[in-house]
Amino acid sequence: MSDQPLVTIEAIGRKCPVPVIMLAERIREVPIGSLVAVTADDPAARTDIPSWCRMKMQEFVAEHPLDHGSAFHVRRMY
Repeated sequence: MSDQPLVTIEAIGRKCPVPVIMLAERIREVPIGSLVAVTADDPAARTDIPSWCRMKMQEFVAEHPLDHGSAFHVRRMY
């Protein structure tokens, strides 16, 4: 399993719930066990993305602060 995201979803400037919708639409682009990164600056993403992961049984790995916003790493579990 790689610790580097294979896909980065750019959601800077997009408001809730758009970052989560973009993640849901694109997570199947990576193989099971691989990471997707979502870059977002909406404060709601900090709770929305981990919550979506719990609901959808995907693994929320980490939040990595960026100069503007954060990169949220999610591992595809199925």
